[in-house]
Amino acid sequence: MSNRQELISKAEDVADEVLRRSKTILPTIARLCLVSTFIEDGIRMWFQWSEQRDYMNSQWGCGYILATLFVLINMLSQLAGSGLVLTRFHVTIACGVLFGTVVLQTFAYSILWDLNFLLRNMSLCGALLLLLAECKAEARSLFAGVPSLGENRPKTYMQLTGRILTVLMFATILHLDVDVFQIIQNIIAIGLMAAVTIGYKTKLSALLLVVWLTDSHKPMHDFLKYDFFQTLSVIGGLLMIVLLGPGGLSLDNHKKKW
Repeated sequence: MSNRQELISKAEDVADEVLRRSKTILPTIARLCLVSTFIEDGIRMWFQWSEQRDYMNSQWGCGYILATLFVLINMLSQLAGSGLVLTRFHVTIACGVLFGTVVLQTFAYSILWDLNFLLRNMSLCGALLLLLAECKAEARSLFAGVPSLGENRPKTYMQLTGRILTVLMFATILHLDVDVFQIIQNIIAIGLMAAVTIGYKTKLSALLLVVWLTDSHKPMHDFLKYDFFQTLSVIGGLLMIVLLGPGGLSLDNHKKKW
């Protein structure tokens, strides 16, 4: 038991050192990863304009005018929202726009009935919630000298909900193969998902999940695939967890009071 605790402690020290050395660029990397799927989808809308329009028209029978309007709104909202996030200008509004886009696509493309895509979209919503939580943290730091009436409850609940939703992505990459190595992988992944969800060893667990996603999706081979960019956005959400920490509603936070 003591050897295991010592190993975990050393791993946490490594995670803290990585965070310390990269704290100046990690927020930018996290944001860029997070909005990557929206940028890719917005650009794809531009280059596949007629195909997207025809698909919406055939799917919903809404006519070319409404189908064109849908594609236009979808494209502009994703590109404009991503630009605002990257420039840190009106980020709260940008997150609302991107969240609305995810919800709109969920219904427009019938993602609601596809469990894998639904879980991935819910993970994107979780990553956006974590971005909102980071904005609240930054806003609070601007008024650090002003007396506070207690914990920032909205930020705390955003972090909890964001953590829960973000790890749903991993439910889509678990394989139920009767293979010893795959079973071990699934057990480790489920353990890390649970740790992030309840906020236990949060930063270390989130970093390990980042490594897990990076390795399991072979990005050089899948670079042009839609699921790669969604995975990259979830990585951005996990990096937000690393930056923000577990939040108030977590085992890590409660351990400080024990």
